[in-house]
Amino acid sequence: MSAIAYLNFDGVAEQAIAFYAEAFMATEVKKVKFKDFPQDPNYPLTENELNMIMESSIAFAGGKIMASDILPSMKGVTGELVKGNNVWISLVIEDEQKLEQYFKHLSVGGHVVMPLSATPWSSCFGLLVDKFGVSWKFNRDADRFLDQVLSNKS
Repeated sequence: MSAIAYLNFDGVAEQAIAFYAEAFMATEVKKVKFKDFPQDPNYPLTENELNMIMESSIAFAGGKIMASDILPSMKGVTGELVKGNNVWISLVIEDEQKLEQYFKHLSVGGHVVMPLSATPWSSCFGLLVDKFGVSWKFNRDADRFLDQVLSNKS
């Protein structure tokens, strides 16, 4: 089993997928638009909705994220899409050069909250919010830190 971050967008998933695929130097990108499978004639979609991303995945360096658009017609069920700080995607990568590369790419057009730097819990840690409002944590030593602290408690 694996837990995969799933990102929802308000009609810009196609742009976000291209951005993340480039930022992460994706090894594989899969995407399906709503128009790519049979539609229910009882619930016709607009041309704009048919061109939105129904499901996608972006594979990179042993990881994966998934993304889609929320259809305007579904917002009555799902609610409006709200950008916020309730979810952070944490990238834990031992390869500091790769960590720095991802940080640099994801920060384009976004906001660096905390530049990559050494902290008491990591030799390389940083925070940013990308241009789509998605919050990211970068941590080189998360597992080692957790193991060290937990072993000291024993």
